[in-house]
Amino acid sequence: MSTSTNSVTEEQLHAFYRIDREIFSRLVVSFMRDPAESLMVMALWQWLEKDYRNILVKMSGLADNIVNGLADEAVLCLRCLDHTTSNSSLLCLVPNGGMILTSTLTQKEITLHMFIQNRYTTICGVKNFLTNVCARIFTDILQRVLPGANPILSQFIHPQQPLVIPGFPHPVFGALNVMPKFVTDFTPTGGLWGWSPSIELSVDDKTMFLTFSRGFHVSVEEVKQLFSNVLGMERCVEDVDMENVPSDEQPLYAKMVLSSVKLVDKILKGNRVAKFRINGKHIWARKYERRD
Repeated sequence: MSTSTNSVTEEQLHAFYRIDREIFSRLVVSFMRDPAESLMVMALWQWLEKDYRNILVKMSGLADNIVNGLADEAVLCLRCLDHTTSNSSLLCLVPNGGMILTSTLTQKEITLHMFIQNRYTTICGVKNFLTNVCARIFTDILQRVLPGANPILSQFIHPQQPLVIPGFPHPVFGALNVMPKFVTDFTPTGGLWGWSPSIELSVDDKTMFLTFSRGFHVSVEEVKQLFSNVLGMERCVEDVDMENVPSDEQPLYAKMVLSSVKLVDKILKGNRVAKFRINGKHIWARKYERRD
């Protein structure tokens, strides 16, 4: 198969992400940390680099115990994103919810509370880097450290069969397909050196599930008016899909699509459910979760 003149080779990709690969190797080889957890830690750091520049470059020159401590703080952040985890118990593990090593590295105050308040924005960012970066640049390292891995036999693994990484599918970040052979038709927009992975959102990422009280009919217009007022912006609601019921019955729930995942976090403010009131009617909002 012919490849595009802009297609990227495995050697080029590894060279571009040399520092990321060195740090990932320290996590899973030197520190013998869990591979799945380490992938998520790397994705979190890569996502944070959008706002806190050169995190990984600074980290590359630090002592092993400091890098290991930074990874421990990142794991706490990841655990905050799981609603099944008690955030109060996690906050007790660090003084005032602060992340001392991470704050020192970025030279800005970073707390677990920030991740709790921006749960769904963070989840989308981490998922993006897991899928678009980590799944491409750490394959050979994973093959050396995964349980039962055999470097000699790995060359005979079927190229279309993804690696089995214990811990995936993950309850928060879902499945991760890491192919054992490099995808030769990988062609980043703008070429490798101009590539900056954008956050790719599905409709589900920015969808909320609304429920209403029986006997109090809520209209689509009232939903849009309510959340425009709550968020302080017009056209923040892209769509409202009410429960399909006969004309003489009242919808008891709806799906609301927002213009940004950040608005989901702004509505929930770190809580699982938020309660609102309009024209004497109560509306409960939570993050929509597709159940197949």
